[in-house]
Formats: sequence, C-alpha cells, structure tokens
Amino acid sequence: MNKLVMKDNQFIKMNGENPIQKRRVKRSIRYKNILAHIFLSLGALTMLFPFVWMISTSLKELSEVFVFPPTLLGKSIQWENYLKISDRFPFMQYFFNSLKVTSIVVISQLLTSSMAGFVFARLKFKGRDLIFGLYLATLMIPMQVTMIPNFVIMRFYGLVDTHAALILPGLVSAFGTFLMRQFFLTIPKSLEEAAKIDGCTPFGIYWRIFVPLTMPAMATLGIFVFMGTWNDFFSPLVYINTQSKMTLPLGLASMQGMYATDWPVLMAGTVISVLPVIIIFLLAQDAFIKGVTLSGIKGE
Repeated sequence: MNKLVMKDNQFIKMNGENPIQKRRVKRSIRYKNILAHIFLSLGALTMLFPFVWMISTSLKELSEVFVFPPTLLGKSIQWENYLKISDRFPFMQYFFNSLKVTSIVVISQLLTSSMAGFVFARLKFKGRDLIFGLYLATLMIPMQVTMIPNFVIMRFYGLVDTHAALILPGLVSAFGTFLMRQFFLTIPKSLEEAAKIDGCTPFGIYWRIFVPLTMPAMATLGIFVFMGTWNDFFSPLVYINTQSKMTLPLGLASMQGMYATDWPVLMAGTVISVLPVIIIFLLAQDAFIKGVTLSGIKGE
C-alpha cells in the first residue's frame, strides 16, 4: 500500500502522486461531463422541437396556426383534424400503399443482402475482392444519375405507374451487402468449420448458423431500409401518376392546395406517417445499437 508523507504542508504519496491533484483532475472531468450532457440535451431539444411543433399544429384550428406571437396550443384541442384526413383524401390508401412497398423492399433486401454478404465474407472464389470493390463503388453513384435509365427500363416493360417500379430497384442494396458482410466477419471460423465437419452445405451454414447469429445486423439493416423506403418521395414522384397508387410522402404533398392548405389536417397526416418509423425504431432499438457496434469488429 502507498503511504502518505507530509511535505510543504501537503500529503504526497510515496510513489510521487499528489492526491490533491488527482481530486482536481476528477473534478475537472466531472465538470466536462456535465457540460457535455448540457450541450447534448440542448441538441436533443433542438431536434425534438420541429416534431413537437408539428403535433401542436395538428391540434389547432387553421386560424390559430399563423398567429403572432405563436402559441404551443390553441384555445381548444382539435382532435377532429385527425378524422378530417380520410374525409378529404384517400389517406388510408396512401398508408397501405407505403406499407406494401416498404414491407416487400425490407424483406427482399434482408434476404439478398444477407446472402450476398455471406458469399463475400465466407466463400472463396477468384475475383471475389475485385467484384466486391466494384459493387461498393456503386455507392458513389447518386440515385439521380440512375433515375433516367431506370425510368426508360420501367417504361419499356410497362411498369410506369405501378408499385413494381418502386419495388424492383430496391430489391438489392450495396450498402446492405457491405453491412452484412462486416457482421459475418465477426463470427468465429470455428463454427463454420464444425458445421462443415458435420456435413453441412454452404447454404445450410448460412441459414442454420449465420442467420440466427446476425439478428442485430438484420435489425439494423431493416431499420435503415424501412426509413429510407417509407420516407422516399422522389421515386414515387417520378413513377406514380394515379392518386390511388400514391405512397404517403407523395400523398401528403398532394394535400397542399394551389391557393390554400389546411395545415392542421396536413400536420395530422404527417404525425400519423411518422409514427410507424418511431415504433419500429423503439422496438428494435437494442438490436440496432448492438448491430452498429459489432459490424466493424472482425472475428478470429
């Protein structure tokens, strides 16, 4: 044990460490942590404010939206704004269209990305790294560049103004393949070798061993794909013309009138459209954090 000695009216450890200095360092670290939490809390409040204001607007009358000074709530809470959505627009049709397209895209990408990630991570074949590098290079190409060729292809096959035009380009994902590959690399090779000794085929190793172990990565990818597809506005704007086939982002945009817009009703529809994303994230939050944490760790 270290002994304390008196020197210059201060207790100093025999090994040269000053306990007073240590307390000052700990106090400094504590103050820095408090300041960091304050700044992070202010940032969180800044990001939450638009969402709170959106909910506030959805519960007001139209005449109370642009009053000055602004108020958080109106004279009375207008719950009927949420009932007016379906009366004026086929909102539920927009909702189910988005749910249909998003569900198919999410399931397809989870399947194709996990299979491709397994191949690039575990199977050895000539040109594997080159093909994977070229595949990743497609991430540098903006979606707007490929939109015109995709539109020409969809028009050639008569798929314009159909949900297939929104689904087919999203069946595969270079980012999803990269994410799943990184997670597959974290799985010990001993599990794969043991399965091979037991006579398991490559697909059996993928389906019976790797897929159950990669649920955190699956949840992470699922959240990313769900948010991207659910909130996609550009693709439906290009491909969809019929109102009954519109997805939620495009349908909400069509609710804005040329001369007047019922902002409380529009904000009520926006609140409902945001709820599925929040629910999905809350349900998969633990797996999402674990998936992001482990995707960059390479196993032995």
